[in-house]
Amino acid sequence: MDQQEIKSVPIFTGVDREKFLQEIYPERRPAVLRGVPLGPCQQLWTTEYLAERGGDKEVKIHVSTVPQMDFLRKNFVYRTLPFNEFVKRASEKKHSDFFLCEEESYYLRSLGEDVRKEPADLRKQFPNLAEDFLIPPFFEPDQFFSSVFRISSCGLQLWTHYDVMDNLLAQVSGTKRVVLFSPQDALHLYLSGDKSEVLDIDRPDLQRFPDFVRASRHECELQPGDLLFIPALWFHNTLALQFGVGVNVFWRHLRADSYDRKDPYGNKDPQAAARAFQALDRGLHALDELPADYRDFYGRRMIQRIQQRALCSRQTETNDQQDAELSSKPG
Repeated sequence: MDQQEIKSVPIFTGVDREKFLQEIYPERRPAVLRGVPLGPCQQLWTTEYLAERGGDKEVKIHVSTVPQMDFLRKNFVYRTLPFNEFVKRASEKKHSDFFLCEEESYYLRSLGEDVRKEPADLRKQFPNLAEDFLIPPFFEPDQFFSSVFRISSCGLQLWTHYDVMDNLLAQVSGTKRVVLFSPQDALHLYLSGDKSEVLDIDRPDLQRFPDFVRASRHECELQPGDLLFIPALWFHNTLALQFGVGVNVFWRHLRADSYDRKDPYGNKDPQAAARAFQALDRGLHALDELPADYRDFYGRRMIQRIQQRALCSRQTETNDQQDAELSSKPG
């Protein structure tokens, strides 16, 4: 993977609401925010405390015999456990009680009470623990969408995907590596829906995915207490370097009616994008009525029109950077 460009996600300290909204948020790039108050959860959320305060509430979890979970090929199963038993197992490396094998990996992504309609909200699903966690005031209260409890075994790695809402990942305990890819690198990530088919991003199969190395890799290692700002559409892949507990806070930064009202996870494409995909499918079906050489010709014209109308120009970004470098040189 020597060919792939690797960039460090910038770290900011002393970030308050004003600094976030004026200096960090407008850039639309990932940022690690260090030292933002998260409440007493940082001191309190030990495994014993979590088990006691979370109690025996039933939770639906992912269980896998391998730590690298693959959503596309479903190399895991869903099981239900009392929350306190789940925390105990997830914090262990070997299990005396297990579903599949004694070294199985566990992952919790909390859900709403009605999983088909209601987004996750830590205050509703885990009120005794929510009072320990302070949601950073970086967006308006009416923009709030969900707060998702995430707990994972050491070594657990989640598939690369994007979300359609801005979010903050609060790493309350444990350390976690996060690798991100720009939305402009989407064509190099071999997408299936909102997920990348490249499961092993550290040792990718370059015969199957030769263009993957063209995607720039933005990387950070979150420490306990860190916040990671993940702008909407940025692809991210997480690896738990230790047993870890975190909270994801999502908010609507587009107009509320831009989103699919029936989406409790916040990962369905905005309604305008969904309509555009439907129109594109109709256009492609229409091209099927033409001979192959005509399909090729008009397909290229469609691509050109999309490039002219919709794509952000990387060349423009490069030119702006070159202009800035030239202006900084003595005349």
